[in-house]
Amino acid sequence: MDVAPDPAGSFDGVDEEVIVRRSRSARRWTLRAPWGEPAVLTVPARLPERELRRIVEEHRDWLARERARQVPRLRLDPRVSEAEARRAARELVAMIAEEEAPALGVAYVRIQVRDQRTRWGSCSSRGTLSFNWRLVLAPLEVLDYVVVHELCHLREPNHSRAFWSLVESRRPRWREQRAWLREHGPELLAFRPAA
Repeated sequence: MDVAPDPAGSFDGVDEEVIVRRSRSARRWTLRAPWGEPAVLTVPARLPERELRRIVEEHRDWLARERARQVPRLRLDPRVSEAEARRAARELVAMIAEEEAPALGVAYVRIQVRDQRTRWGSCSSRGTLSFNWRLVLAPLEVLDYVVVHELCHLREPNHSRAFWSLVESRRPRWREQRAWLREHGPELLAFRPAA
């Protein structure tokens, strides 16, 4: 996507910085309020300045509500080293995958631990399982659910009823773990360990 950052600074009546990104491929605007980062307004390349201001002004209350929800609730230790967390994540993921793959009748080729910005896990068609290292900071049941979820994709490469039935057969309480990720995931994804 061809996007050029264009810091817009503070708009009148808006208490936070809003970064404007003009995109040649955007057909409509989107406004995001990422955890711990400035709000981002992505707009079609030729959208007039007055329209930018109108969008931000009309969504001022929404931005305030989003920021009010972004109260830290997890006890994340900034002294955690990313390298240590990656090693721990790899060990836990491998342990769960080695146990669950035979039970599901699947085989994976390799496991990667990465620094995804929006995903907890993924499964390639070639059998590579990738996981976000921050999962090691979540409760073990959550990490466990994500590993089983990705292993199930080796049998069902979609999110069909058959896929969710397979997940449920291995982890009947999967909805609780998914709910935990939906509630706490943005805070966890925003976590940056101390340098």
